[in-house]
Amino acid sequence: MSVFLAVDQIEKTFALSGGGEYLALKGINLEVHKGEFVSLIGHSGCGKSTLLNMIAGLDLPTDGVVLLDGETIRRPGPDKMVVFQNYSLLPWMTVRENIALAVDEVLADLPKGERRALVEQHIDLVGLRHAADKPPGQLSGGMKQRVAIARALAIRPKLLLLDEPFGALDALTRGNLQEQLMRICEESHVTAVMVTHDVDEALLLSDRIVMLTNGPGSKIGQILEVDIPRPRKRLEVVNHPSYYSMRSEVIYFLNQQKQIKKLRAGKQGAIARHGLEKVNLDIGFVPLTACAPLAVAKEKGFFTHHGLDEVSLVREASWRGIQDGIAGGYLDAAQMPAGMPIWLTLGGMDGTPLPVVSALTLTRNGNAITLDKRFYDQGIHTLQNLKHLLLETSDKRHTFGVVHPASMHNLLLRYWLAAGGIHPDRNVELSTIPPAQMIANLQAGNIDGYCVGEPWNVRAAVEGIGYTIATDLEVWNGHPGKVLGVREDWAQSYPNTHIALVKALLEACAYCMDEANHEEIREILSRREYLGTDLSYIYLGDPNPHVCSLHPSPREYAHHQFYGQGVNRPSRTEHLWMMAQMARWGDVPFPRNWVEILERVCRVNIFSTAARELGLTEITYSRGPIQLFDGTTFSADDPIGYLNQLSIKHDFSVADVILDNRTPKSA
Repeated sequence: MSVFLAVDQIEKTFALSGGGEYLALKGINLEVHKGEFVSLIGHSGCGKSTLLNMIAGLDLPTDGVVLLDGETIRRPGPDKMVVFQNYSLLPWMTVRENIALAVDEVLADLPKGERRALVEQHIDLVGLRHAADKPPGQLSGGMKQRVAIARALAIRPKLLLLDEPFGALDALTRGNLQEQLMRICEESHVTAVMVTHDVDEALLLSDRIVMLTNGPGSKIGQILEVDIPRPRKRLEVVNHPSYYSMRSEVIYFLNQQKQIKKLRAGKQGAIARHGLEKVNLDIGFVPLTACAPLAVAKEKGFFTHHGLDEVSLVREASWRGIQDGIAGGYLDAAQMPAGMPIWLTLGGMDGTPLPVVSALTLTRNGNAITLDKRFYDQGIHTLQNLKHLLLETSDKRHTFGVVHPASMHNLLLRYWLAAGGIHPDRNVELSTIPPAQMIANLQAGNIDGYCVGEPWNVRAAVEGIGYTIATDLEVWNGHPGKVLGVREDWAQSYPNTHIALVKALLEACAYCMDEANHEEIREILSRREYLGTDLSYIYLGDPNPHVCSLHPSPREYAHHQFYGQGVNRPSRTEHLWMMAQMARWGDVPFPRNWVEILERVCRVNIFSTAARELGLTEITYSRGPIQLFDGTTFSADDPIGYLNQLSIKHDFSVADVILDNRTPKSA
C-alpha cells in the first residue's frame, strides 16, 4: 500500500515573547495510507493540534517536511479540509447555503446543477434534510457539527482533518455523530487524521492511534494498531476480545506520561548530604502487600535514619510502569519482580540491554495461583484435574493472567503448568494484566484464573469469586518474590547512597518480620497511598482459616518472608534459574556469558557491606540447591544442559549479550 500522507522528521519551534524558544515537536515521523483513519492522542500541550495544523498547511514546520500525495504541503487548501470543534458556520446563512458557499468556491468549474446536486447529497449524507433551510442559530450543537462535516466532505478533499470535532457535544449526540462519521468515511473511502482526548472515541474510529509524549520536544511514543474489523458499531466494539487490552494500553501510556510530567516537575539535581552522593530519591512500587518494607522504611523513619532525607515513594499501577520509570531515568530505584533486573539486562524490554543491578531481596513467597470459582464447582482441585479439563475443552479459549513477563508469577505459573503437561503458550493463553485489575477481569469472565501476589488471592477467596488451587509454597517454597533494583550506572554514580538505601530497607524488612508489628503494618498498607484496600484483605502471616477453606484439604497460606537466614541476600543461583526460564519460553536469549551477567546483576558485595555496617554478622547465606515441586533440583552446573532436557519449551537461542565495557566491582 503506497504512502498517501508522509510526515518526515518534523520539528517545530516557537519564539517566546521574552526571548528564547520553545521546542514543541521533535523528530516526528508518520505515514498514513489512503483510506486510513488515524487518531492523535496525548495530554494537553503535547503538540497534537500543532501537528494537525502543519498537516493542514495552516503552519509550517521549523524543520522537516509534510507530503500529501507526493507534494510538499506549504499552505492551506481545499484538498485538506479541517473540521474544528467550534463549527465555524456563517450565522446568517442556512445549512444549504453554508455548504453551497464552500462548493461554489472550490468547485466553480463544475456546472451549477452538479454543484447543487452535490450540496443536496451531503445534506442527506449527514441527515439534515429536515433542517436544510434553517440558520445555525436554530440548530443544536450536534447538528451544527454535522453541517461542518458535510461542508468539508462536499468539496471532495484528499484529506479530512478533525480537531476534537465532538469535544463540546453531549455523550448521546457525540455517539450518534461518531457512527455517522464512520459510515461516511467507509462509504466515501475518506483518509482522515483526528485529534482527540477520548480513548474510546479513538478506538471506535481509528485504524491506528498515534500517542504523543509530553512536551517540550514531544515525539511519537507509541502507535497502536486497532485490529477491530469494520464496519463497527459503537455498542458492539466493546465485545471484541482485544478491546479492553487496547484500551488499557492507551490509558497506560497516558497515565505514564502524567506520572513522568509530575516527576519532571519535582525533579531536582542530586542533593548530597551526610556523606551520601544523593539523598533525594524517587522510589517506585506497586500496591501489593509485598511493598511493606518500602512503606515501613518511609513511615517509621528508616530512610531518614540512614541519611536519605528526601525519599518519595512513587505508586505505579503496574510493573510496566516500574520498568519504564527505571529505563527512562525517572525513578532512582524500585521494588521489582525478582526477574526484572535480569530481564532488563538481557534486553527483554526492547531488545537493547539495560544493565540493572539488585543488592537486596525484599520478600520471598507471597504469591498463589487462583482460578475462577466455577472451576472448583466442576471438581478442578489439582493440576491434573486442570489438565483433563483443558484436554476436554480444547476448542475453548482459556486465559490466565500474569503481571509481567519477568515476574515470578509468570515464571512459576509457566513452570507449574508445564510440569503438569500443559504447554503455557499452546494449551492456554497468558495475558499480562496489572495486579489490581486481576479481580475485575476474573469477575468479568475475561480470564479463567491468575498468578499474582497478595492481597488479590485472599480477596478473590473472601469475596467468593475464586479459589487458590496452589500457593507458591507448593511450587517453590522460599523463592525470591520482590527485589530492590537500580540501574547499574546509577549504582556506580551513587555508591554510598546505594548502600544506605539497602541498609534502610534491610532494617525495614526485619521490622516487617516481627509479628508484634503486623497490625501496625497492616494499617499502614491499607492507607490510600499504598494498597488502598480493606484491612481484612491484608495479611503478613497466615490468615484466618476461612480464607483457604474452598479447597478440600488444608493448605498453608502463601505468606511473605521479609527477613531471616538466607532471605535477603541475593542469590546468583536463583537469578540463573530465572534467566534459564526466560530463555526457555523465548523471552530472551540465554547468554553464553551468563557468569558475567550474574556478576553484573547480583551485587552480593553491596548487600554484605550493608549488613556488616548494620552489625548483622549473623546473617548468612545457606539456602542450598533449588528444589521444585515436581522433584527437580536446579543447580548452576549446566544451565544449557538443563534447558535441553526439558520436554515442554520453546526453541531457545544462545548468544553473547554485550552490555558495555564497564566491569562490576568484585563481589
